[in-house]
Amino acid sequence: MVKTQAISFGPKLAEFAQYFGPAWIVMIADVDAASVLTAAENGAVYGYGMIWILLILIVPLFVIQEAAGRIGVATGKGLGEVVRENFSRRTALLVTLPMAATDFLSYVAEYAGIAIGMSLLGVPPVFALPVVFLIHLMVVYRQKYFTVEKALLAVSIIFVASYVASLLLRGVMNYSPVYIGTNHQFLYFVAADIGAVVMPFMLFYQASATAEKGVRSVWISRTETLLGAVVSEVIMVLIVMVTAGMDSFTSFTLANPEKLSSGLSTVAGIYAPYVFGIGLVAASFLALVVISLAGAWGVAEAAGWGRKRYFWIYLAESIPAVFVPLVFTNLISLALNLMVAFVFVLMAPAIMTGLIASNRKVMGEHTSTGIWKIAYWTCLVGILSFGILALATYS
Repeated sequence: MVKTQAISFGPKLAEFAQYFGPAWIVMIADVDAASVLTAAENGAVYGYGMIWILLILIVPLFVIQEAAGRIGVATGKGLGEVVRENFSRRTALLVTLPMAATDFLSYVAEYAGIAIGMSLLGVPPVFALPVVFLIHLMVVYRQKYFTVEKALLAVSIIFVASYVASLLLRGVMNYSPVYIGTNHQFLYFVAADIGAVVMPFMLFYQASATAEKGVRSVWISRTETLLGAVVSEVIMVLIVMVTAGMDSFTSFTLANPEKLSSGLSTVAGIYAPYVFGIGLVAASFLALVVISLAGAWGVAEAAGWGRKRYFWIYLAESIPAVFVPLVFTNLISLALNLMVAFVFVLMAPAIMTGLIASNRKVMGEHTSTGIWKIAYWTCLVGILSFGILALATYS
């Protein structure tokens, strides 16, 4: 009798659990306040009609972020540092600074999301935003990555659970998941959805966090990235389904939270505004931390400063952003425009990521070859081309 040896997945799963975190966190942070509001506007205007686009975007999200994670695995360094060492300090700064420049707008969008979420929970933004800012400082100031990661994992669980609960409250409606149009509004939303799929800070965060945690397995990074890509886009779909049939979100202002609360209550019940608000606050806070780390790490690495100055870089960018939502109350349009802008800001870091991932001198055995190389450049060209085409057609 021939004996067969059972295959044990225990050690592999244990290793996966040990190094789990960087890819998952950045993928969930991809569904930030601006993305949540973009998905909500999709649902309000087109029902389930944009769902097919969000599901297709799983592919480029996975392929492009996989390369960033693999750079962290192969080099043990962040993207900014790798570019500086293999090209030049000037090139690294040219790749990094556009991302850092949009961080301010991202912070504004996240604080606006927190203000909206807290308004739904009955907490005035004038009290909520300073408190959240101080909590954010406590999380990122001189904390080790592992400590911060634990907090982010907890927030990500709250975020995912809240939108699952939101859909349970709303229920599934009889809408078609496919809508294709050529009008200006549809093309603008397509550009916003594409801009939301891969944001510049994500490339910097995943490479740096992967290196920081000491992940040395491409299988672990790749598997976690795939899991995160699927879950993040599914969450976008859930948000579309929750808000389908509501009034347009662009008419909502922080000065009148009752309108949004009433709309959610009408379609999903009296508890819906609270559950949606919790999810929006969790999404915004998670993205705040990830964006601050990504931007500060990227600039510090590109300039060759090391990590000692990253907190002060974050502080200089974020303090003004806290006050913008308190002065300008209608920020939903900002979120949509920010998603479209990311299509252009993504170009430089994404092209550099692809070049590095294909450089055998840098990547060694983890170099992009064959189908992975073709898939990366195809996805990147597709995202940039379709985003620019949609925006150009709209304008």
